[in-house]
Amino acid sequence: MAEGERLVSEAIEPDLSAPADYPYRVGEPVVPGRFRWRGEEYVVAAVLDAWKELSPASRAMADRYVRRHWYRVRISDGTEMKLYVERRGRVRGKAKPGWWLYSVIRK
Repeated sequence: MAEGERLVSEAIEPDLSAPADYPYRVGEPVVPGRFRWRGEEYVVAAVLDAWKELSPASRAMADRYVRRHWYRVRISDGTEMKLYVERRGRVRGKAKPGWWLYSVIRK
């Protein structure tokens, strides 16, 4: 982790009615323009970086699949955060939140 980065790893409530200003590609999730975390609302001012996490290859399954889409965002007060969305829920058969706040980066 980077200096000043604090691990959070908690679910967030995305508001996808107003997506973040970000060039979307087919098959990628919509980045929320706002989200709620711990009862507070945060506004995404900019998407600074994006990357994908792939499933590991194995002998039984040579294909690799996207497990998570990651985003480093700047919120309206200048704080940076790392968000990710999981392609599948963590526990099969049980609905789990898809969007997570991974870390907060204080500059």
